Amino acid sequence: MRKKIKEAERIVIKIGSSTLTYQNSKLNLGRIEKLIREIVNLKNQGKEVILVSSGAVAAGYGRLKLEASPGTIPEKQALAAIGQGTLMRTYQTIFSEYGYQVGQVLLTQKDLTDRKRYLNSRNTLYQLLDYNVIPVINENDTVAVKEIKFGDNDTLSALVSSLVGADLLVILSDIDGLYTADPRNDDSAKLISQVEEISSEIEELAGGAGTDRGTGGMATKIDAAKIATKAGLPLVIANGSLDQVVTKISEGEDLGTLFLPDSGMTSREQWIAFNLDIAGKIVIDEGATLALTKEGGSLLACGIVEARGEFSVGDVVDIIDQSGSRIAKGLVNYDQPEVDKIKGFQSEEIKSRLGYQAYDEVVHRDNLVLL
Repeated sequence: MRKKIKEAERIVIKIGSSTLTYQNSKLNLGRIEKLIREIVNLKNQGKEVILVSSGAVAAGYGRLKLEASPGTIPEKQALAAIGQGTLMRTYQTIFSEYGYQVGQVLLTQKDLTDRKRYLNSRNTLYQLLDYNVIPVINENDTVAVKEIKFGDNDTLSALVSSLVGADLLVILSDIDGLYTADPRNDDSAKLISQVEEISSEIEELAGGAGTDRGTGGMATKIDAAKIATKAGLPLVIANGSLDQVVTKISEGEDLGTLFLPDSGMTSREQWIAFNLDIAGKIVIDEGATLALTKEGGSLLACGIVEARGEFSVGDVVDIIDQSGSRIAKGLVNYDQPEVDKIKGFQSEEIKSRLGYQAYDEVVHRDNLVLL
């Protein structure tokens, strides 16, 4: 897989706040320029690069020279408004010195959970790539609130990688990769070079939040790895302060931690699987679980035990077994009150229960993704 990385043509690179800034939240211009030169070198090879950049809030904080870190959402949004301009001006200035243009793309969760906005976002990014422009993506922190935040740019970078059909995702942070223990507290911790499967043991190795200047730690990077690998692309987590880190990774060197890809999904399956706007849950019995996981069937009303939440026709719902384990996600054909009325009944009884029958299935197999 390290050798196959050399063949990656479309690469998403996420740079964290701790890589972009000093401890005082001022931009680390020397490091930024070095990383940009490496990205330019990839572009000169004919590769497509999409940059997911954190740092807007930190840059705004650094410009205002505040004494205390921002604690409230309005404070962070105001700092993002100030810092985002600084960040983009820096990227524009340095990239243009090497003959490349950048395009700012600010996203919220709704841009990727709404199907039309999802497709529009993808079309915009494709057009920027066609123009040979480097998209610079960040969460729209100025307007995003809890209900629409991705929560961190690690998750955003994985969703963007899925959105554009990338061949490789590289996440640059202030740590060398995934360790067997927290290297800040345990001198015996060893770097894990490759992860073949994200097991519960791997998840337990992830600690809490990272630095004060960032929003994520290793846990968010593991979440990103779940999305990326399910979408069929490899992910490398590496230290952004290392010399020639992007070049070495792109040339297949054993650097950081490589997460191996799972079998790929179609674009529609990826949108369903990674849709963060879950409207509700449907609890199913053992027979329905078997039908979905082993027989490739649709979800029928007869296998439903309970409908939770206030979902409507076309919403994405989690499908869970009676122990609470997530089995699948899918687009539902009936709203929650209707599912409550037809649960446990055969498909031919739907009309008598509801007065009409739009579909035989509550979730059709074509609109369902196993997890």
